[in-house]
Amino acid sequence: MKLYNTLKRQKEEFIPIEENKVKMYVCGPTVYNYFHIGNARPFLIFDTFRRYLEYRGFEVTYVQNFTDVDDKIIKKANEENVSSEEIAKRYIDEYFKDADGLGIKRANIHPTVTETMDEIIAFIKDLMDKGYAYESNGDVYFEVAKFEKYGKLSKQNLDELEEGASDRVDNESEKKSFMDFALWKNKKEGEPGWKAPWGEGRPGWHIECSVMIDKHLGKTIDIHAGGQDLSFPHHENEIAQSEARNGVAFSNYWLHNGYINIDNQKMSKSLNNFFTVREISQKYDLEIVRLFLLSAHYRKPVNFSDELIKQSEAALNRLYNTKDKLQFIIDNLKDSSEEVDYSELESFKTKFINAMDDDINTAEAIGSIFELSKYINTNINENTNINFAKKAMELYLELTSVLNIMTKEAKADELDSKVEALIEERKNAKKSKDFKRADEIRDELKEMGIAIEDTRQGTKWHRI
Repeated sequence: MKLYNTLKRQKEEFIPIEENKVKMYVCGPTVYNYFHIGNARPFLIFDTFRRYLEYRGFEVTYVQNFTDVDDKIIKKANEENVSSEEIAKRYIDEYFKDADGLGIKRANIHPTVTETMDEIIAFIKDLMDKGYAYESNGDVYFEVAKFEKYGKLSKQNLDELEEGASDRVDNESEKKSFMDFALWKNKKEGEPGWKAPWGEGRPGWHIECSVMIDKHLGKTIDIHAGGQDLSFPHHENEIAQSEARNGVAFSNYWLHNGYINIDNQKMSKSLNNFFTVREISQKYDLEIVRLFLLSAHYRKPVNFSDELIKQSEAALNRLYNTKDKLQFIIDNLKDSSEEVDYSELESFKTKFINAMDDDINTAEAIGSIFELSKYINTNINENTNINFAKKAMELYLELTSVLNIMTKEAKADELDSKVEALIEERKNAKKSKDFKRADEIRDELKEMGIAIEDTRQGTKWHRI
């Protein structure tokens, strides 16, 4: 298995620290609102990678945090005249509703900042004791110049970064350098605060993830992942403070997904093309969105549009139709003890694994599933050996389940009942030689988006 390691700017063979075990951390949401489609991509992509690792036999400890103390949370709480805790709890609950809709599996551990406060304070104290951090007017800063390898993830030169920062940031006299970043913020009026040796306040953003990783996964982890936008400064700062404190490598592999554009434009509130997953769910089934996001390589940018989502909807329907057709055939085949060669089916599994082993290439993996779907539709019929047909179904469900697509069970609803009633009416019309009515029913079904096929075993139908 090869992964593109942002730290090395190349694909590398994945070798875990401990054989068959993976320690993986993915940056989670700041919980002050519903998460948007851009946030959804890393949550979904790395959920899929975690599922694949487990499918390949790895024992994965997967940690995804919630930032439940932040300027945006405080602002929202003040606007609604409620506590920051209430805002955070509300949107953690809402996160899980949308994540469930997207088929995102719960992490093994979902730590929060507020429950990690003692460890954060101790971690900052260690950095101060080692000379990497300093206090100024109740704030505590990490002194970037003291960490010689700063910039190794983003490949940015420290002198250039400081020069660029001086052009953008007003002079902050309490900081030794423009590049120094906050580990602890002194409490201001209307803000929550926690007692620390240097004064009451709350953590800076970057320190949280370092401490949660240290607490739940250890000093060095296998994989740290997140959106491309987090590479700098967030992940760069995590490396600095963690390696400065612990003296060992922080993460062996760094994975970053690409951006999402909306109708070929960068997503922005000012352009009014900023969509939350909750808003999208009111228009589309989120399983369609999951397939859409997996249909491109995770490191490449993705363009989100109604047209492309509809294409994914049609693609997902084709997958379901293959499943329904195959199940119909299996239900009507007779048992057989004949020896069967399954090697042709296994070739599709090999293609799937090769794609996923090549830097989580979900686009090619989905392609192999559609090749299998085409093979099933073309080659499996009422004359097929039942054991071969069952093996095909087993493999089809196995591969789609790794990506967690096509997971919904068929269920009789009003449409299903109406379709079955019309098919029965058409059957009776043909028996009584009322072929005009039989043709009218076929056309009526077609207008409903239903295609029918007359076979020896009876009439099969599926959604177009």
